[in-house]
Amino acid sequence: MKRGLTLFACLFILFVSMGSADTYHAVPKKGSIVTGADQTEKYLSYLKGKRIGILTNQTGIIGHKHMVDSLQKLGINIVKVFGPEHGFRGNASAGAKVADETDSATGIRIISLYGGKSKATAADLADVDLMIYDLQDVGCRFYTNINALARMMESCAENNKELLILDRPNPNGYFVDGPVLDMKLKSGIGMFPIPITHGLTVGEFAQMLNGEGWLKDKEKCNIKIITVANYSHDMPYTLPVNPSPNLNSPASILLYPSLCWFEGTVISQGRGTYFPFAVLGNPELKGQYDFSFTPTGIKGMAETPLHMNQVCYGLDLRNYDMNKLRKSKQVNIQWMIDMYNAYPFKEKFFDYKQSKEMGNVDFRTGDSHFKEQIIAGVPEAEIRKSWEPALSQYKEMRKKYLLYRD
Repeated sequence: MKRGLTLFACLFILFVSMGSADTYHAVPKKGSIVTGADQTEKYLSYLKGKRIGILTNQTGIIGHKHMVDSLQKLGINIVKVFGPEHGFRGNASAGAKVADETDSATGIRIISLYGGKSKATAADLADVDLMIYDLQDVGCRFYTNINALARMMESCAENNKELLILDRPNPNGYFVDGPVLDMKLKSGIGMFPIPITHGLTVGEFAQMLNGEGWLKDKEKCNIKIITVANYSHDMPYTLPVNPSPNLNSPASILLYPSLCWFEGTVISQGRGTYFPFAVLGNPELKGQYDFSFTPTGIKGMAETPLHMNQVCYGLDLRNYDMNKLRKSKQVNIQWMIDMYNAYPFKEKFFDYKQSKEMGNVDFRTGDSHFKEQIIAGVPEAEIRKSWEPALSQYKEMRKKYLLYRD
């Protein structure tokens, strides 16, 4: 055991080590990655005597147990929990509205920030002394957890509340790539002028939000960050809990930056299968590809997926060499080029009208030129060149907010 642990932390470790298998808190090996939440010796005493609010979901764990369950049993006064997209326990489908409720396991009131409102109100925070943010992010602009972070920072700033961020590794933190969002395309899947993969943990991103004046009215939130121990951005990291129903494998998480922009096309990314974001396909690609899959309605994942109950033909990326992807340090454009070239009805390829934002590839890429470049057959190298100088400027700006080395 490390020197300097508080008596409270020692008691905590003793407590969890005496529990059942599902509550066991393993002591990490020397030099291994330790999340902010797992470093309980750094923040438990800070929580004592305070009324605590927590923005988290199923990824907010201490050891192998949900942090809300653990902290409540340790006597921390959690007065309410705020739930993001997919809900507090992470069982809601992507985009599904989530209602307020009372958590059956703890009796704590849960306020949804992905239903009737997206931001905590003054009334919500009136009986909160300290807010905690603990959500596992996957490092992509269109993954909504960073939006939830920004809104909570705004709420805390407006109501003079401190926000404690329990930082976690970014599984896609090893690279920064993609067009920087054109703010004319600002939306719920792109709120800030950052590339597709931003290369930051949520703690670093919170510092950027403050430092660049991106919060409403350029407010500054009082943040305290418990950093990840023994971590650098280029370290591979396998998430202990799936961050959302449709990112349910290590492969899907690493492929997500290169596949999510297909949601602005007629190509299925495997929603409605048990391997979403690991395949690509369309019924009209029959004869072009040998691999096939059939999307169906799956409760909690995709009730009405694209091309439901139709056989889709395309690419199976489940066995793709992820080391190759990591070494490239780039989002894969070639899959988009190949799929477009193979698809027989070119005028329909980018005509997936799911909604203004979700079904428009411009909002996914953050770039109004990408679609035209693919249609015109612009070479990959020229497409990447068009992302400059904004991408290099972002990379330089990013350096100011790093807590971990690249």
